[in-house]
Amino acid sequence: MALPVTILGSDIGKTVAGALQYISCYHPPDYIRHLAAAYEREESLAAKNAIAQILVNSRMAAFGKRPICQDTGLVVVFAKIGMDVRIEAAESFADLVNAGVRAAYLDEENPLRPSMVADPLFSRVNTRDNTPAITHVELVPGRTIELTVAAKGGGSENKARFVTLNPAASVVDWVVKTMEGLGSGWCPPGMIGIGVGGDAEKAMLLAKEVLNDKIDMLDLLRRGPANALEEMRVEIYEKVNALGIGAQGLGGLTSVVDVKIATYPSHAASKPVALIPQCAANRHIKLVLDGSGPAFAAPPDINDWPEIFLEEAGGATRRVDLDSLTRDEAATWHAGETLLLSGRLLTGRDAAHKRIAQLLERGEPLPVDLNGRVIYYVGPVKAVRDEVVGPAGPTTSTRMDDFADLVLRETGLLGMIGKAERGPAAIEAIRKYRAPYMIAVGGAAYLISQSIKSARVLAFEDLGMEAIHEFEVKDMPVTVAVDVTGESVHASGPKMWRRVTADAAS
Repeated sequence: MALPVTILGSDIGKTVAGALQYISCYHPPDYIRHLAAAYEREESLAAKNAIAQILVNSRMAAFGKRPICQDTGLVVVFAKIGMDVRIEAAESFADLVNAGVRAAYLDEENPLRPSMVADPLFSRVNTRDNTPAITHVELVPGRTIELTVAAKGGGSENKARFVTLNPAASVVDWVVKTMEGLGSGWCPPGMIGIGVGGDAEKAMLLAKEVLNDKIDMLDLLRRGPANALEEMRVEIYEKVNALGIGAQGLGGLTSVVDVKIATYPSHAASKPVALIPQCAANRHIKLVLDGSGPAFAAPPDINDWPEIFLEEAGGATRRVDLDSLTRDEAATWHAGETLLLSGRLLTGRDAAHKRIAQLLERGEPLPVDLNGRVIYYVGPVKAVRDEVVGPAGPTTSTRMDDFADLVLRETGLLGMIGKAERGPAAIEAIRKYRAPYMIAVGGAAYLISQSIKSARVLAFEDLGMEAIHEFEVKDMPVTVAVDVTGESVHASGPKMWRRVTADAAS
């Protein structure tokens, strides 16, 4: 009988660290291939421009070896440990994984943004190194350890959904209805993972793990479904894309590039169904340790990325000088219009808005004058080398909706930038105070950072990446999402493209 294979605990940590650095800056080639195909067939100018920005950003991140997205995610590790493996370590397996997470996120050459908070209920203090990871371990036959390492952003993770259907109910109908109501905070175009069966816990796990499978929808459509499960994948893919959500929710032909489904036996009385979207960052990799040392991935071929020029991807743009911007000028912007912003821009997201609201409610002065300014909802990655700022993409704006009326009423704020749609109350505040809302492309964080020419902290420095900064920007691309009349492109865009899709099918 062969002796067990010995794998050093330190090699597990080094493999996890290398994997996280890798997926922070390299998209999987299968995703790039499918997104490039979506770009070629997209007919919506706004969506085509958004996809172009994601693809250009991806190529730039690969060249610069910097994060694709500023939200470098919570870490999820699926470990399949061969039963003929002996791990030589004094620490637990979870501790070995966390050592790798810590090393990756504190890497001085490419620091990643820590987002994990230690106390989810009360203090919510950042752990500063993105630990702990979410670790799943399965014992399997064999003499290796297979690690699938993923980093899941908050915008898409927040859109995870679960239901227990009656056995005869339609999974397809529930998925399509659920996707229609998710909005665009999960940063489409991405993919969706669906888990069916087991119990609530198992269904969610199935949906999360199946997102790591290879994207093959183009091949499936070319050859045709071979079984009922593949037929269901195609049906959901076509029906979700027919919703017209489009890239970044702007309205268009592609909302998902693939649909993955995993199943497990369930109780006869129930049909547990989980749905988890995967954002445009789509970060994951599979590596195998065999006892010979840490496992590392070779960089992908840069030729896998298409050559795209942003000037050719979108329609007309309007240049805006933020330093001389007036409310009357901003009132001339229309929902769906593309702007290039230059000048001084403030930043602030959840924690900063909470503090601003507390100061306003107590009647105390703010540390920064917001009157006549535009604020960008962003938490950038730490800068390295000669960078002004690290990758600096937008965060989901709906989290600031509860503050919108108070802040706009009391401060004279002129406009806001984030990602995804705003809720009814925020749109009413935008209309009432004539302060338009713009979106930057989620998934284009490194590209956006190139338009930032200087950065300094103005207030709340203790909040780290959530502090209020002042950015000096040059030609920062944004789309007017809600204009001063209250018209929202996230409502009008999908509605129009849903109609276009229906007309084409009839």
